This record gives sequence, C-alpha cells and structure tokens, in this order.
Amino acid sequence: MISPAFAQKMARYNAWQNESLYAAADTLSDEARRADRGAFFKSIHGTLNHLLWADTMWMCRVAGGPNPNVPLGESASFRTDWAALKEERAAMDSRLIAWADALDAAALDGDFSWYSGALQAQIAKPRKLIVAHIFNHQTHHRGQVHAMLTPAGARPQDTDLIFM
Repeated sequence: MISPAFAQKMARYNAWQNESLYAAADTLSDEARRADRGAFFKSIHGTLNHLLWADTMWMCRVAGGPNPNVPLGESASFRTDWAALKEERAAMDSRLIAWADALDAAALDGDFSWYSGALQAQIAKPRKLIVAHIFNHQTHHRGQVHAMLTPAGARPQDTDLIFM
C-alpha cells in the first residue's frame, strides 16, 4: 500500500501546502478567517484548527507526545489565537516530517490499535492504512480551506503534488 518514501513525500507536501494556505489566509482579516462559510468546521480558522487538532491527536497516538486534550467536537476552537495556530502548525509540520523520516518498512507492518473517542471503541487497523489516513485527512480538509479562501479573495499557490 505505502512505503516510508510515500510518507516522507506526503509529510513534505503537507508542510508545503500548509505554508501556502496560511500565507493566503494571512491576507484576510481575522473576521474574514472566522466567518462561517458553510463548511463542516464552519470557517477557515475552524477548519485549520481541526487539522492541527487531528495531527496532534494522531502524532500522540503513533509517536507519543502531548494529547490535544480537547474533544473532537471542540476541535474547531483548538487554538483561538491566529498567531499561536500558525506557530503550532509550523512546529507540527516539522514534527510530521521528522516522524516520517524516521519510518522504515518494519514501522509500517502489522496493526495499530487505539481508542477512538469518536466511536467510543477500541479500534485496530493496519499501520499502513493509518499513515495513509493521516495524510488523506489533511488533504481533504486543506481542500475545504482552499475552497473557502478563493471566494474570500485569497490566492493559495498550486496544490498539485507534481509541482512540489
């Protein structure tokens, strides 16, 4: 399914895209970033918050480190301060790259088990699927942010992986 090289490429793609989205969002007012735009997490700020929350949760599970200590239902308000959100996003992107760089084939073998607060159940899935999910989830929500930024007048860079 995937390899360490795939995870390494996707971690870098994630960081590249986040830099573009945050730079575009920086051109908007705080009010514009927080405006309800009809997305699942309502706003640009809320969706970027959810992404940071989810990456924090997954890194806690797969690599250790701090738990976000906020339930999924409150993930859109994980960080209220824009500057703090940007700073933590950059740090998380560096952490994801370092984590992916340390993966080897053996780290992707077998199943991974965790407790899902969303499902209120213990879950076990193949490690490769978990890693693919982490990056797929990021891409999904970044697409939502891109779709909110464009009509707000902000212009992110190209999103095509082949242009990275």
